[in-house]
Amino acid sequence: MITIETTLAIFIMLGISSLALFWAKRMHVPHTVLLVIIGIGLGFLTHVPAFGFFGEFTLTPELLFYLFLPTLIFESAYHMNIRKLVADKSIVLMLAIGSFLLSTILIAGALHFALLLLGIDIPLSITFLFGALISATDPVAVLALFKEFGAPRRLSLIFEGESLFNDATAVAVFLITLEAINSNAVSLMTSVEGVLTFASMLIGGVLFGLLIGGLFAVLVGTARESEVASITLTVVLAHITFILAELISTQPIIFGTTIAISPIISTTVASLLMGNYGRAKIHPRAEKFVSELWEQFAFMANSLVFILIGILMTQLPVSEPVVLLSIVVAIIIVAISRAASIYPVVGLYNLSRKTTKNIPLAWQHLLAWGSLRGALAVTMVLIIPDDFMVNNWPLQTSPKDFLLALTIGCIGATLFLKATTIKAFIQRFKLDALTEVEEIEYQEAQALIHHHVTRRLEKYQDRGYINPEVASKLLGEHSVAFVQACKEVAHLSTTNREDLAFRVLRMFAIGVEKRHLKNLYHHNEVTEPVYRNISNKLQHQLEEIDSGNLAPDLAVPVDSKDVFEYLASKIRKVIRKKTQEQIITEKYMYYRAQTIISRKVLKEFTELKHASGSIFTDEAVSHVIDLYTSFKENSFKKLSELAENNPKLSSHLTLSLAKHGVHAIEESVLEDIVKKELISQKLFITLRDELR
Repeated sequence: MITIETTLAIFIMLGISSLALFWAKRMHVPHTVLLVIIGIGLGFLTHVPAFGFFGEFTLTPELLFYLFLPTLIFESAYHMNIRKLVADKSIVLMLAIGSFLLSTILIAGALHFALLLLGIDIPLSITFLFGALISATDPVAVLALFKEFGAPRRLSLIFEGESLFNDATAVAVFLITLEAINSNAVSLMTSVEGVLTFASMLIGGVLFGLLIGGLFAVLVGTARESEVASITLTVVLAHITFILAELISTQPIIFGTTIAISPIISTTVASLLMGNYGRAKIHPRAEKFVSELWEQFAFMANSLVFILIGILMTQLPVSEPVVLLSIVVAIIIVAISRAASIYPVVGLYNLSRKTTKNIPLAWQHLLAWGSLRGALAVTMVLIIPDDFMVNNWPLQTSPKDFLLALTIGCIGATLFLKATTIKAFIQRFKLDALTEVEEIEYQEAQALIHHHVTRRLEKYQDRGYINPEVASKLLGEHSVAFVQACKEVAHLSTTNREDLAFRVLRMFAIGVEKRHLKNLYHHNEVTEPVYRNISNKLQHQLEEIDSGNLAPDLAVPVDSKDVFEYLASKIRKVIRKKTQEQIITEKYMYYRAQTIISRKVLKEFTELKHASGSIFTDEAVSHVIDLYTSFKENSFKKLSELAENNPKLSSHLTLSLAKHGVHAIEESVLEDIVKKELISQKLFITLRDELR
């Protein structure tokens, strides 16, 4: 129930978590660790009458399961690149399912027998339940640290993919085990039923996620011109997918029986679909806001969860000394079991892969050590019924309170012991070292920054904005830094492989293409299919060049890496045939867009060559300019041939696209006018609606 005290507690916690971002940096501790410490402090404060309202806001299964968890899942999956995830699907699934199940079994057996040796006879079913809920890793806490300390991007993706999908595995195994314990029926028959339920949850979750995600992608496309509607639909998607999947799994649907669907898998798949396929349907004006909005939602949810975990730590049900002893034993066994479930599974993966795709031993160390626990583990404990009991229970503390104590203890250990040492691990194994390409990119970025600062300082000095002595000093500093960065670029380009400079510039050029392509799409100068076609082609080229192939195929069809695009293309072929006019129109827009973005790259690189001088080697810049000159000429030639063969349609398209260009200018001028407060907000809305 929401009360004034609860509301006050929520907003004070959010305010504290925001300030904690700055405190964490000054104290050199991870943000999540500091939040738990703050939560512990607030937990003790609840005993003071004036601060008792903090105790009014507590973690509940409903709060975690239906509000926080969908938010955290959507934010993580929405920002995940499906192509990179599919490229590493084997290791992700092996870790998410194989490593998880191995960890669960190891924890269950080791904890049961270790406690038995200490005279604590905890049933194997309870230790298995604990193994299932504690083996799922929390990506939020780990990835924040990975980004901060510079872990390799592929390692971060593998960790995030594992965490997302083992969440679903964990909940499925946990619920099946809990049901088996409640029914007192652990037999071969129930084992078979459990396997079938597990398969149903995974397969049903994927299909349901595709259905709901696809439906909302269509809705977002329909509401493209309304940024507010698009943004709201993404918020609805995350939670309605989760809640509907849960309702279907608990309510009789077909002939009085239920269909097991994993809400976590459903939400993950729907979010991946929206973040990859559906993102292109969101208006560019809204796309950036959607991304930032979900990052904010995830920050707020994660902050509240970790503060509440801290408060929960002060309320641990540890009335018996054996519970404390069990917590210590569990912490040790969970850490060992994680390592024991990583090295064999990754080793098996490495045996089946090429050397370039292998997971290095240093990465395996970090996968084993960086397995923090968080919201999901607490969620699963809290959904255990309060009256949950097993036969011959040996402790005064109830099974639920016992599991809660072990879970909170392990979460605390991973945060205070592992999270605080991840930086040392990364530095020890040199995982934060820059790649050859990143080294050149770093120095080129430094050179460009100092170059532009120098130019701007010269303008400010000429206009009298800066004192001549101050300007002279700053110009000297940045000029020296610019020269030094240029020398480093030249040194790295000659010391390392000769193709690196060209490789970096090609990636930069593709970035320019993508930016201007999005601008054309923003102003409706290309349709969605044309945008997707060119965007997919550029993404493929970027991946190939990043991997070292400097001559990628320039006409790549949709491949199976982009799962959702591939499925959508198959569905479109079945349900809708394109007319000849549509085919010609799309070709016209395609070649026109290719001509424009090639011209934009040439313009930017020509200016860069004349302006920056020695930042880039003349050979590399000339190579890119020659390449894009041929791209432009080839596209323009095909565009001209298309126009010559279809004069009437070409004339119509030329006029239509010109109007779109004029409309873009009108919108830009209108936005500039309102920013300068030459018109009121009322007039701005009126004029904007007229333009649209």
